[in-house]
Amino acid sequence: MSIVRQRKFKAGTLAASLFTAAAVFSGAAKAETAGAGTNWFALLDRLEYQTNEGSGQLVWDGQGWYGGDYNKFWLKTEGERSLEGGGFGDAEVQGLYSRAIRPFWDVQVGIRQDIKPDNPSRTFAVIGLQGLAQYWFEVDAAAFISDDGDISARLEVEYDILLTQRLIAQPRFETNIAIQDVATLGVGSGVNDVELGLRLRYEIKREFAPYVGVSWSRKLGETADFARANFEDPGSTSLVAGIRFWF
Repeated sequence: MSIVRQRKFKAGTLAASLFTAAAVFSGAAKAETAGAGTNWFALLDRLEYQTNEGSGQLVWDGQGWYGGDYNKFWLKTEGERSLEGGGFGDAEVQGLYSRAIRPFWDVQVGIRQDIKPDNPSRTFAVIGLQGLAQYWFEVDAAAFISDDGDISARLEVEYDILLTQRLIAQPRFETNIAIQDVATLGVGSGVNDVELGLRLRYEIKREFAPYVGVSWSRKLGETADFARANFEDPGSTSLVAGIRFWF
């Protein structure tokens, strides 16, 4: 997850930055209404190997958009592939219409499709909010309603810490919540899981950066109970190594 910002700029104060952004936002909205051209952007935020405590896996998380400053079509995808069994653990694709509602913030609506090899694929309606919170925290929050009427939500937060002009540390937080339990998928009601990560990347170019880091995840509550009943460890810690690039 990462809001589309190719590079954070420096300003004298946050207030000055927001004032400038507001002016740009207003001008962009008028320009798009007048028929200004569209643009596009694609980011593979994570393409990484995770040790996963001995059962290695490949993880990806990417997104891109096409449109103007005010209206966009977003495509998001994430998933994992086991390097032990050779099959996909799960994958997800979202197609979203995005509308800018204020500087740095978009509201998004659309469809999410889950692809799971051992379970029937599921389709969800999506409504979300994505943007930059105060102090440049990148936030991606969404609520989902499945074709069976199950309601869930997800929150992802990232933050870039510039150690040098090229060396950047990125803490990451993610949690999933479900209103109903779905026993066939091993999902309990309440807070399902928490994931914390820290990645250190080196930007060889602004568009390309290898990184290393660590990721810790833990299933909680009924979801953890389902995992134990299936002889799975509800928690894991992984060393990660991967690349991040955009264009």
